[in-house]
Amino acid sequence: MAVKPILTAENPILRQKAKKVTRFGDGLAGLVEDMFDTMRAAHGLGLAAPQIGIPLRVFVVEMPAEYDEEGREIEPSKSYVLVNPEIVKSFGEEEMEEGCLSVPGYRGLVKRATNVTIKGQDARGHAVRYRAEGLLAQAFQHELDHLDGILYLDRLVSPDKLWRITEGEEEKAEG
Repeated sequence: MAVKPILTAENPILRQKAKKVTRFGDGLAGLVEDMFDTMRAAHGLGLAAPQIGIPLRVFVVEMPAEYDEEGREIEPSKSYVLVNPEIVKSFGEEEMEEGCLSVPGYRGLVKRATNVTIKGQDARGHAVRYRAEGLLAQAFQHELDHLDGILYLDRLVSPDKLWRITEGEEEKAEG
């Protein structure tokens, strides 16, 4: 479909609570497709609808494929679409390095739950529920924060735990 511009931290849309999705159909399917296209073009791991100026409770995440030492794929990439998501269970806590497509050029240290169970709907309105740990749990929490008008900058362990990264590092690190 289309690659959309990604809003940056100073845009007030990113600070608003997104609206619940009530209509499922071609429009939502097109939005989800645009979100995946935009996220992939920006080399991200996840993207929330407010990041492209659409104040709806929708986010996408794509976990990269995993490979063994010989370069053989051992786990294919996996894509997630969550509409009207909510975390129903979380446990564990860890300081994690995080970046954001809406905060280009920076990384920071935040505390996140290490395990989450999240529920919501897919792009067709069917109920979905996922258990996640590690990076996937972190991505779900990060993208859900976007739907509530929260940036990872608001969750920094401390103000001095934010640092600038170079362009080459940024491409491989953002989500």
